[in-house]
Amino acid sequence: MAKTDSTGSTWRYRWAHRQNVRRVSTYRGAETAWRRRDDELRRLRALAADFQGSAAAGDGLPLELAADEVVLWVLPAAQLVEVRHTPVLPAPDLTVAPSTGPLRPRRPDGVRVTDAGMAVITSRRLVLLGGRGRRDWAYGRMTGLAHDPASPVTLIQVLDRRPTAGLLLPTDAAPDFRFKLTLAFADAIEQRAAVLAQLDELIAEHAQLKPFRPAVATPGQARLTSFVPGGRRSIAVAAALALLVPAALIESDPSDPTGGPEVAAAATPSGEPVLVRPVAPALTRATPPAKPTTSPRPAPGRTGDPRCGAPDNPLGYGFCGGTRIRRPAAEVCDWFDCVPQFWAGRGYLVQCRDGSVSLAGGSAKACAAHRGVRRTITK
Repeated sequence: MAKTDSTGSTWRYRWAHRQNVRRVSTYRGAETAWRRRDDELRRLRALAADFQGSAAAGDGLPLELAADEVVLWVLPAAQLVEVRHTPVLPAPDLTVAPSTGPLRPRRPDGVRVTDAGMAVITSRRLVLLGGRGRRDWAYGRMTGLAHDPASPVTLIQVLDRRPTAGLLLPTDAAPDFRFKLTLAFADAIEQRAAVLAQLDELIAEHAQLKPFRPAVATPGQARLTSFVPGGRRSIAVAAALALLVPAALIESDPSDPTGGPEVAAAATPSGEPVLVRPVAPALTRATPPAKPTTSPRPAPGRTGDPRCGAPDNPLGYGFCGGTRIRRPAAEVCDWFDCVPQFWAGRGYLVQCRDGSVSLAGGSAKACAAHRGVRRTITK
């Protein structure tokens, strides 16, 4: 037997079931993405704390080490690339935030491969042991360092006048190579503690973004708009059409443009009846109805609407301006039409141009699939 509420209907239970399935699916997707990034940050933190080298790691390598130099990491496959004309690269820094997107296995335009061999990171330099010789980049002589965000290419500039060169790495090894090169450079300038502090800060910030488990929707929360296909938007469109059709009929004025009805007059000498129109007195001529006038729409915030056009909700969210909402209430999707994967957003609450709401405000991709951002939802 189907479940019914106090009114004897079952659509409220179907609405609650659909809402709970959608909320759980959205929450699980957001939690999976959050946990994946949390695991990566913690892995980098552990690697930064334990990243050490030894002189024995260089045994068997055709590389002569200085007295206080140790080998930190060896990558068997790497390619030497050169760029003839390139702008000045940014100075090496200690940025350790993990990349958010995968690298493409391709070489950027203007970059040519000149050699291939083994990349070695030591405590004092980066070395490529190639088939045509050896290329060294001492940390103390680096003036520029840039990692391509889309491809596994790292370019390095040094004090000498050589063309800008670097390494092209396998896509799966490039993120770890870049992080370990940053750690080696930090050790060379005695800033390992700064890298660890930065990772601790990233982990703490990410912990604040952990998605909340959504509240369970109940049949009593169902609104009548949910019973109509399309919800509030369909009702709004129908109401607009109900107002526009009578106005259009009034403005069209479908009266006879020639005057009143035709009547038959007495027969003329020719014997044929003639149709004539009665002439109405000038004082009784009917005047066309005046066109309805519309008053200008009042500006938001100056009417009695406390939300300036936002849907009625007990959360106090509206369009009147105020504080941006970065951590909305768990039941926000009960009162607003949330976009798919709503809880995966990393920003503040905004309304898209199609009427849905997103939690990706401040991002360049906010409402990208919903015709862009319309306005910010505030409290």
